[in-house]
Amino acid sequence: MRTQSTKKNAAKHFLAIFLAVSFTIFLILPNISKSQGHWGLEFRPGADFATKKLGDANLKTGFGFEGTVKYYFVPSISVYAGWSWNKFAANQSFAGTKNDFEETGYTFGLQLTKPLENENLSYLLEAGGIFNHIEIENSNGDIIADPKHGLGWQAGAGLVVRVGESFRLVPTIRYRSLSRDIKIGDGSTPVDLNYISAGVGIAWQF
Repeated sequence: MRTQSTKKNAAKHFLAIFLAVSFTIFLILPNISKSQGHWGLEFRPGADFATKKLGDANLKTGFGFEGTVKYYFVPSISVYAGWSWNKFAANQSFAGTKNDFEETGYTFGLQLTKPLENENLSYLLEAGGIFNHIEIENSNGDIIADPKHGLGWQAGAGLVVRVGESFRLVPTIRYRSLSRDIKIGDGSTPVDLNYISAGVGIAWQF
């Protein structure tokens, strides 16, 4: 039996683990970060492919973007935080006909980057959380539902291609999961937004 509270508790546990790991890194690596740490900025547009229905809605291929700030404790480990926006459309759903579903909010996590044999090419693994909400707009562009932000999670993998001294191209594939209760009128519908996002980030390290 699927319950919304179980998924919310799982997200809270994931956040607690992430915060514990981040705090441990802050304690263990202060001296290393002073000599080797640096900052990064990344802008990542991408296409989104839902892996299941959103309630009873068959979502079309979506699109969106994300901007993040990174801090590298050592060359291979970084934390990131940012903001993202992703939009899906559906011809028919529990909310009516021809609605758009916009997922917006905050993203954070850890990244591991390791070079391959070619020094200009590395692989990337990431895991983190999201704190997002799902707005529903009708065909006139009016917001008909806007639940509060809630915790979800994401994980991804990709490549880092070095282009010059400071710039990188970062093709990645990411999986995201967010569960919310959407209230329309007197009814409330529990939904799960699960999707794969494929995109190419443009990163600047300094």
